[in-house]
Amino acid sequence: MDHVPALDENLKKVVGPPTAKVMADHLDLHTVGDLLHHYPRRYAERGELTTLADLPLDEHVTVVAQVSDARVHTFNAGRGKRLEVTITDGSGSLRLVFFGRGVHKPHQDLQPGTRAMFAGKVSVFNHRLQLAHPAYQLLRGDGAEDVSSWAGALIPLYPATAKLESWKIAKAVDAVLPSADEALDPLPGALREGRGLLPLPEALRKIHRPQSQADVAQARARLKWDEAFVLQVALARRRLAEGQLSAVPRRPAPDGLLTAFDARLPFTLTEGQEKVSREIFDDLATDHPMHRLLQGEVGSGKTMVALRAMLAVVDSGGQAAMLAPTEVLAQQHHRSITEMMGDLADGGTLGAPEHATKVVLLTGSMTAAARRKALLDLATGEAGIVIGTHALIEDTVQFHELGLVVVDEQHRFGVEQRDALRAKGHTKEEARTPHLLVMTATPIPRTVAMTVFGDLETSVLDQLPAGRSPISTHVVPAQDKPHFLARAWERVREEVENGHQAYVVCPRIGDEEEGGTKATKKKAADEGDRRPPLAVLEVAEQLAAGPLAGLRIEVLHGRMAPDDKDDVMRRFAAGEVDVLVATTVIEVGVNVPNATAMVIMDADRFGVSQLHQLRGRVGRGSAPGLCLLVTDMPEAAPARARLGAVAATLDGFELSRIDLEQRREGDVLGQAQSGVRSSLRMLAVIEDEEIIAEAREEATRTVAEDPDLAGLPALRTALDALLDEEREQYLDKG
Repeated sequence: MDHVPALDENLKKVVGPPTAKVMADHLDLHTVGDLLHHYPRRYAERGELTTLADLPLDEHVTVVAQVSDARVHTFNAGRGKRLEVTITDGSGSLRLVFFGRGVHKPHQDLQPGTRAMFAGKVSVFNHRLQLAHPAYQLLRGDGAEDVSSWAGALIPLYPATAKLESWKIAKAVDAVLPSADEALDPLPGALREGRGLLPLPEALRKIHRPQSQADVAQARARLKWDEAFVLQVALARRRLAEGQLSAVPRRPAPDGLLTAFDARLPFTLTEGQEKVSREIFDDLATDHPMHRLLQGEVGSGKTMVALRAMLAVVDSGGQAAMLAPTEVLAQQHHRSITEMMGDLADGGTLGAPEHATKVVLLTGSMTAAARRKALLDLATGEAGIVIGTHALIEDTVQFHELGLVVVDEQHRFGVEQRDALRAKGHTKEEARTPHLLVMTATPIPRTVAMTVFGDLETSVLDQLPAGRSPISTHVVPAQDKPHFLARAWERVREEVENGHQAYVVCPRIGDEEEGGTKATKKKAADEGDRRPPLAVLEVAEQLAAGPLAGLRIEVLHGRMAPDDKDDVMRRFAAGEVDVLVATTVIEVGVNVPNATAMVIMDADRFGVSQLHQLRGRVGRGSAPGLCLLVTDMPEAAPARARLGAVAATLDGFELSRIDLEQRREGDVLGQAQSGVRSSLRMLAVIEDEEIIAEAREEATRTVAEDPDLAGLPALRTALDALLDEEREQYLDKG
């Protein structure tokens, strides 16, 4: 190649506008450098038959396999044709289907014994996994189209899309590979040499065109270090910056509001709650802002710990704000906090105790009069505690003296929202940063905490308060064993007859517009696409007319008016509703101790952590909880194994490991919320704990010696490229 494209050159000039558009739209690849960092997901060896056993449902995959059978079937009195091809890896098989006019060429090409690469989306039809209309590339051994046109000894299989198969990406990589020599090395020379890591250009060549598995291992080791080190440098710089901010120390007053609250508690705090509270109070007492992550299992008492921190801040003359992701959760928190505080939340009213404060709610759906009153209480300092949704962030909201921000279910918020609320904490005299406590009920393994929350101190609540009951979980294979589903509804009836209540959770609301023409629906049916997810409105209607007839059934979902949602939740909490059919709007914060059973429909459509969160809504009282995971997935499907894992353990940390192992690493870093492509392509946060820990040490040392990275321009460039300012702040906030 005469022209070696620059790393920042647009891919249009290299691969042509049509391919470049697909790469940009579907793979978020825009420049030559982006494509060089689009690494193969794995490699197939020449002659190897790739394992078909663990194909992920609903994902685009590339497999290398051999045709064992190919047959044309006719239907519609011979007018329609369907080609079914079976491919094998010697231990398992997969069905390919082609319809209509697309049958002729694959029938010629895919004769038994033929080896090829196949790319398509894995779907399920008649309980069998299949690829419908896959793209394919024959692998001939006669030199006409040898495997070496993609690789020397190994075939790289790239993350691909329906519109751009792996082998086409491989050819595009060939065009840009000479540019690898221009790659600037972000690792300090002493670090790279001390650890025996390859230079970056060599690592890029070996990851894309390895001659052996040893090449792959060397390249991976180097590229993992790049990712871990750049991330940890970003976090180390944020830690340094946070440490230089000033905050007002907040100490609870002796015999003040916190003391009065503690004296009224009808139970003893767990050891874990005591320990975490001490950590938080120590942080609050310093003159730089607390920056702490509080993680704890569903029901471990995080709200109690957060409330005591808020009361300590009110004691010291400050105000505390709790930011919740939904109106349902904000209302729930407001209700439970005012109930826990009793008349200590009646500040400003006649006969209120001496240390009482006012606790206000602020949401987008409040009446204008209620909103004006809440805003006035915040601005004057009359309200010591405010609980709200995104409405807290609006310009009209002014605080008298904001001292603490508590963010509940932090993964639901973006950076800008948290920053906007903290910015309201400037005191009357000077700009001082409020203390920050972020909470999550999703247990986070240590490696993820180091990677995503690398500048947050972490507290863990791993004890359940006394009185919480065990939850038993079972998978209900509705398709394989319909009588199991019938028994599930009988169990719900039994719980209600015993004076308890139940949840039924569905993935969809059901009042969406019916989309799709007859043709698209027929195509979906032909290709074996799954039925739409079950919907709240439809399921509620079917239950009321069928297996749960006679019970008091209500629905709850995100598109209901806020007053209606609150009314349903109040009546459910009061025991006036037997069965609540809901979306995941009940996932966090909803506390109804009398609810003992939960049936999750289409459970395979939810993530492991989400199922664990949902399950935590039952067993909150003295009676044991029951969670039934209903699925149509066949026993061999990976989704069934995932559900089996949830049923097998109540250990959230163990489930979060399983969840992370099954998801792309980008999801771990909150890719959707940061608004930019994940910078983790090679690093696996679960497997690479040692690299992450070592990179953290090296990064801390590097930043301490050269905070502005003035002597490391290539590292500064890599930081700018991978973590623009928004992303860096995002990582800082978790």
